[in-house]
Amino acid sequence: MPLEGIVPPLATPLLDDQTLDLVALKKLVNRMLDAGVHGLFVLGTTGECTSLSYELRRQLISAVCTLVSGQVPVLVGITDTAPDESVALTDFAKQAGAAAVVAAPPYYFGLSQPELVTYFERLADRLSLPLFLYNMPSHTKTMISLDTVVQLAKHSNVVGFKDSSANAGYLHALIYAFRDQPEFSIFVGPEEMMASSVLMGAHGGVSGGANMFPRLYVDLYHAAKANDRETMLRLQSKVMEVSEKVYALGTYGSSYLKGLKGAMSLLGLCQNVLAAPHTAFGPAEMEKLELNLKSIEGV
Repeated sequence: MPLEGIVPPLATPLLDDQTLDLVALKKLVNRMLDAGVHGLFVLGTTGECTSLSYELRRQLISAVCTLVSGQVPVLVGITDTAPDESVALTDFAKQAGAAAVVAAPPYYFGLSQPELVTYFERLADRLSLPLFLYNMPSHTKTMISLDTVVQLAKHSNVVGFKDSSANAGYLHALIYAFRDQPEFSIFVGPEEMMASSVLMGAHGGVSGGANMFPRLYVDLYHAAKANDRETMLRLQSKVMEVSEKVYALGTYGSSYLKGLKGAMSLLGLCQNVLAAPHTAFGPAEMEKLELNLKSIEGV
């Protein structure tokens, strides 16, 4: 620690709801490692974590840790509404060789900030791996406040934070609050904000587009670290193009996932299969997506 760089939230290649596509998974992991990613995050939002059975989650953790074989840290999402399930999955991940776990607030009933502190402190006490907090208010209904992050960071087993709020003011305040604690890793989820956040002092990005174009995001991160503005502007325009032409099709709550999995299938990286209850794009949307993908030059 601190973890730094591009830590892609790995998409979960599926043959059907109950079957992991191990051939595609190997291709995907090796492609990312070859591109120089700094870690891998399995069972995040991009990995369809809430839609996968626990048997499938354990298979995925084991397979990824075996494929990575210690080359980079593997982070495992353990978000759940039942703390015992988070603890059990952490113990399994540790045995498989994972380096840390990531947890968002329990969803369904929203928690107050004092309740969040209590929840995460008790959870961190029980976990056999270091914990990254995950701020995902659009999906959990709960925003982790700045004061709550500062308080939780005092726990010896809380080592970092991933912010997917897309609130730049909040993220900048967070980076400033931890300016004298560089060992506490701060990562940004929305890839459109990654380069600017690294310039401000964030440690890196959990960029879903790296499933498609890993080298683009790795190069953009290095350009930001080096304060190479010319390269940053050129690569950032590609990232914005990916966002506009892949993630923004349709008005579904899962448009990002549908676009990502559809684009990955067109690139020959995996099947266009989403775990239920979500469904893949149909022929008309896939035709549009294919045209959009072809129009993204230089990636």
